[in-house]
Amino acid sequence: MTLVGNRIEWVLTLLACWRMGAVALPCNTMLRRHDLELRVAAANPKLCLGEESLLAEMPDEVPLMTMADVARVLDEDLPQEAPAAIEEMGPEDPALIVFTSGTTGDPRGVVHGYRYLLGQRTQAEHWFGPRKGDLAWCTTATGWSKSARNVFLAPWITGAAAVIHDGRFDPAERLDFAEALGVGVLCQAPTEYRMLARRTALRPLPKLRRMVSAGEPLDPETIAAFREATGLEPADGYGQTETGQVTGNLVGEPVKLGSMGRTLPGIETRIVEGELQLRASSSPTFFSSYLDGERFEGEWWQTGDLVREDEDGYLWFEGRGDDIILSSGYRIGPTEVESALLSHPAVAEAAAVAAPDPERGSVVRAIVVLRDGAPGNGAGEEIVRELQEHCKAETAPYKFPRIVEFADELPKTSSGKIRRALLRGS
Repeated sequence: MTLVGNRIEWVLTLLACWRMGAVALPCNTMLRRHDLELRVAAANPKLCLGEESLLAEMPDEVPLMTMADVARVLDEDLPQEAPAAIEEMGPEDPALIVFTSGTTGDPRGVVHGYRYLLGQRTQAEHWFGPRKGDLAWCTTATGWSKSARNVFLAPWITGAAAVIHDGRFDPAERLDFAEALGVGVLCQAPTEYRMLARRTALRPLPKLRRMVSAGEPLDPETIAAFREATGLEPADGYGQTETGQVTGNLVGEPVKLGSMGRTLPGIETRIVEGELQLRASSSPTFFSSYLDGERFEGEWWQTGDLVREDEDGYLWFEGRGDDIILSSGYRIGPTEVESALLSHPAVAEAAAVAAPDPERGSVVRAIVVLRDGAPGNGAGEEIVRELQEHCKAETAPYKFPRIVEFADELPKTSSGKIRRALLRGS
């Protein structure tokens, strides 16, 4: 298990796991104790390697290894044990665990076999697009499925080099860094593209020849802004934690503004009643099982995403069949936000839904029913800030509701389930 940002120690740890046949569980560095307790209970990690400032959130029963410990291991002037032998692993042997966002409950651990690693070649060549001699930079934070496959695996598979940068996103610095380093392929979250388009003066970069985006739909206006200023169009793509990459605006083909592209070569999809479905056996990166042992035994995987297809085979995202919130590239399960809110003593009920945002695509909007006697709308700003800070302390900060509203009651089905669809439209 790792609690490490975009540092070389994180890459080395994953490579070490896969060399000796261990399973890697990279975690986002913004996770808090409750999130980590859930993952520890589900995965039972034998070791957590992390940055010292982050390990304080770890449950006590997990053995720890700090960055200082890693430095000692890598110090060739100190006595070292012999390296672990290289294990020969089968394609279905577990290699990687990535947790979902959780739409109707807690996040679930998704287990990928060793075939997932070299299975990245399809998307690396046909969508991501690095070539031998290129320098590729995927800016995503560690802990997400895109980080394990595109920060370094996909560039290396195609013979390219990879940039890894441990720092907060700064729109003023991003293009300067890319230009100074000579980046040829840039992979960013849609929010990063939107913020660059709105907050910086876009310009062509001498070495940059391809830009890609994934995590949520990238709006046509942002793509057009980059096309006009740089001559390049960010190529949107689509995938899930369970599936890996499924579609993309492919290398050598025109980018259709606002489209999630076409199905990758060799992968089979279909649309049933508006829902995108994937033939599981056609994908080299389809997951092996959930961490609890549940496997997908069917032929067609139901993504839960609603799409339409145009006459050229390009797919267009039209919404989710469930309640996932896509914000700044993060996939946020509403129940995680609701659980954090409900742990506050003033909250009786809570619902979390997506609200449109020009830069982030969507943000979390919470509708809260306060307990009797708790401060209500009369002390709105104070209780809003208190609930937001409470959420940041209880779960990863990117999940906190940027919009908090109050209601006397929440709409529910006859079985007592919150009708989030009604709240999204209110």
